[in-house]
Amino acid sequence: MKKPLLAILLCFFILASCQPVGRTSGQLEKVGLLVPETINDQVWGTKGYKGLLKIQSQFKVDVFYKEGMDNEAAVKQAVAEFDRKGVNLIFGHGSEYAEYFNRLASQYPHIHFVCFNGEAKEKNVTSLNFAGNAMGFFGGMVAGEMTKTGKVGVIAAFEWQPEVNGFFEGALYQNENVEVEVRFVQHWDDVHRALELLDELIADGVDVVYPAGDGFNVPVIEKLKQHGLYAIGYVTDQSDLGKATVLTSTVQHVDRLYELVAKQFNDGKLKSGNLYFDFQDGVISMGKFSPLVDQQFRQELANEIERYQKTGKLPNEQ
Repeated sequence: MKKPLLAILLCFFILASCQPVGRTSGQLEKVGLLVPETINDQVWGTKGYKGLLKIQSQFKVDVFYKEGMDNEAAVKQAVAEFDRKGVNLIFGHGSEYAEYFNRLASQYPHIHFVCFNGEAKEKNVTSLNFAGNAMGFFGGMVAGEMTKTGKVGVIAAFEWQPEVNGFFEGALYQNENVEVEVRFVQHWDDVHRALELLDELIADGVDVVYPAGDGFNVPVIEKLKQHGLYAIGYVTDQSDLGKATVLTSTVQHVDRLYELVAKQFNDGKLKSGNLYFDFQDGVISMGKFSPLVDQQFRQELANEIERYQKTGKLPNEQ
């Protein structure tokens, strides 16, 4: 009787110690994503969802997401639910999650919280930040090169966005005679206000606009198209909105960044605090160029970007 019992126990031990087929070993167990609006906006929310799917594919783990997470009560409930499911890495897809996660972190020391563009204050909270100054600069160079009226504009969500100043400096670097007008919506998703500001810019003779807000950039670009004017796309490659309208885009590869962060966490190397990512990390790039943009200028811009990746210095700093 002892031999059969020993064999059964041995089989049980082997089965219990096996990972699921294809499972990548490491610290990552299950992953959760919170988005303030929807994953179907085709810009920011969609990029976060694609990043979640990339993590699922690479690490063979279960993933979960919740939409409409726009207040602290909803976030608390979602985190508690994720915890019950065994999630140990949670992405909050926006700056608003920083304060929520900082307050929740001590209650869930076994979960690592990740947010965007916030201030991470706890040991299990990380804030991811795209270094937007450079992408704005190179977008501004395109605007300065392509304007016919000598006036370009930015419609941004908030004053703190580094891409705004970058765009201003890039446009002036490329065209010292250009006028740059800047407007702020004071919200990521206020389409009505963004279009009002666009009307002001058009009335002032602006012919290239950088709509630096993922919630309103598509309607702004569509209206620019109606007026035969130009845009620099934002966050995603928006060339599909019109090759004769979108000169290029400043692209933030959120999906790649999520995958990178998940790998760091799985390897036990994800740092807490505020982390910054740029062209050098492969998570920011320029999008497709309109055929209206001269090939020689494209090559000059590509050379400048390559130099920036190597030196960390923008063209006006060299």
